[in-house]
Amino acid sequence: MARPLGRLLLGLGVLALLASSVLHWRELVVLGTTCLLVVLLCLPFLLGRTRVSVAVHLEPSRVVAGGSVAGGVEVVNTSGRRMLPTLLEVPVGASAHRYAVPTLAADARHDETFTVRTERRGVIGVGPALTRRGDPLGAFSRDSVWAARQEILVRPPLTPLGAMGAGLLRDLEGVSTDAISQSDLAFHALREYVPGDDLRHVHWRSSAKAMAASGDAQLLVRQYLDTRRSHATVVVDDRVRAWADEDDFETAMSVAASILVRAVTDDFETTFVCGGTTSSGGDGNLALDAVCRATAGTTGLVAAARHAVDLAPDTSLLFLLTGGPADGGLEDVLRAAAIFPPEVRRLALLVTGGADPGVSDVGGLSVLRLGAKDELGALLRWSVS
Repeated sequence: MARPLGRLLLGLGVLALLASSVLHWRELVVLGTTCLLVVLLCLPFLLGRTRVSVAVHLEPSRVVAGGSVAGGVEVVNTSGRRMLPTLLEVPVGASAHRYAVPTLAADARHDETFTVRTERRGVIGVGPALTRRGDPLGAFSRDSVWAARQEILVRPPLTPLGAMGAGLLRDLEGVSTDAISQSDLAFHALREYVPGDDLRHVHWRSSAKAMAASGDAQLLVRQYLDTRRSHATVVVDDRVRAWADEDDFETAMSVAASILVRAVTDDFETTFVCGGTTSSGGDGNLALDAVCRATAGTTGLVAAARHAVDLAPDTSLLFLLTGGPADGGLEDVLRAAAIFPPEVRRLALLVTGGADPGVSDVGGLSVLRLGAKDELGALLRWSVS
């Protein structure tokens, strides 16, 4: 490929020769010929092929903001003869790490190491690694890509939270609760039969023993405890105008990640939606990866809530995250909450940096206002049970 200097030499040479044919200036002929001659002298440096194996290693590939990632590049000469020196370039985010690879004998190896320091939540692309052969002037180069692009997922800082409790939906593998049920898997006790009970739940052996002991005709039926499995859904407003500044949006991402981690720890299914970035299931890494990839957009809280209810129709615990409305209104929050069935436990979290923490009830919706992520645990302690 032609570098900026190569394009300049080539363009200047052609233009000088064209102008000399019209103006008949010998100086332009000399200038044009010199430029094209330099271009021709650079071309032999591009001949031949570089045969190497390049591997990029990252440890770890997931890190909390503020941490560091150790990277390594391994270059092996796979040709049967000695390799000429070459330049190795590894893009890291918006910058690039460049290394001079010395001449290598056949099957010889050269290693380089680097460190990636993270500051904010997001995704840092690493690679693709490429070798660059070129002329001494840097006018032209021959680039070969050898390693695929990798990613470093930078997670937001987390806040420890207490257990969220049981959910609302019955599930065969759920958690037993104190709610009495007429049909489930967690056996609790026996009670006397009352008209309307399902005869399939009659415990005949115990009924026979009771009748033999008392002499009265009575039936005993099984009584169960509900087993429930929660599905926590977190919806974050991606609109820039919904947040006072970028730091509030990042605080909301830390809050969302903390809730998802707590939910996964409690064996809940989780769903995360922020604009066009979504995840659903019980995989904690998948949920946190989605938080890392989330960016500001134009989808909005209401549209994201509609998408969330399609992804997780069995939601039992809903968290709506947005900034403190500038006009003090909660229309979008209430509209988003109304999309979910009434039996869903719904909480709205309004994040505004420096605001005093508080809890209120607006139209049956619990509204939590917080100015820092560390306030989340105390506000949720009584809200989710």
